[in-house]
Amino acid sequence: MEARRDVSEAPVLCEVADGVATVTLHRPDRMNAWTYEMEVAYFDLVDALDDDPAVRAVVLTGAGRGFCPGLDAGDLAARTQGVAGQEGVDRPMTHARTLRKPLIAAINGGCAGIGLVQALVADLRFAAAGVKLATAFTRRGLVAEFGASWLLPRIVGTANAMDLLLSGRLVTAEEALTMGLVNRVYPADELVPAAQAYAGDLAANCSPLAMQAVKAQVAADWTRGIEASQDEAFRLVKEPARRPDFREGVAAFTEKRPPAFPPLPPRDRGALH
Repeated sequence: MEARRDVSEAPVLCEVADGVATVTLHRPDRMNAWTYEMEVAYFDLVDALDDDPAVRAVVLTGAGRGFCPGLDAGDLAARTQGVAGQEGVDRPMTHARTLRKPLIAAINGGCAGIGLVQALVADLRFAAAGVKLATAFTRRGLVAEFGASWLLPRIVGTANAMDLLLSGRLVTAEEALTMGLVNRVYPADELVPAAQAYAGDLAANCSPLAMQAVKAQVAADWTRGIEASQDEAFRLVKEPARRPDFREGVAAFTEKRPPAFPPLPPRDRGALH
């Protein structure tokens, strides 16, 4: 897959092992500050990994000492002057939410603005001890951009979201853990291996079709009542395509062996446009 080339100048790198894709934002000299080139490369890679049968879970991290501190200063300056710089970019900043496979953000360093949004759209967030996170928008004269005002309250609750969004203040990984902004905190050298191990367990033992459904259920259930949620779960269970995975899951459990779930089929991207 062309998007996986490990080229030193590429803004995003990817390696796949044992069903887990490790994606690395790769501008270490700039702490992986976000550019439109990085945006296109990352979102293209998200689409490619979604279709790749060899990939069952994805870990997102940053090269060097940073995760992503937000928009690169050069792009930020161009933006204040009204220069779009986004010709041909037709995907929202939350595009990674379309990934049907589990996405785990391994926040290895500074994480703010657009970088924080990329962590928020992940299904789980693991952080290195002591790293700092911030929304930062109000401190740049900006509103809560890129869906942050929708994502944050659902992750940390309204009161914590207002604290983070109004102040734009820095919080450490340890404080982020107390408010539910991150799920786990690890020593820096253990962070990515821990995220890969978690993702590897999902890849080895969980049905891709079931995980896709769970992600869709959780997203949809934010806007519907419990009765509709239960009705949808009942409908999904009855779908014929899910029966082989259920039979395999039960058989693997009773036979005390690893399950052999099939991969997700490629998505019909024509239906998305």
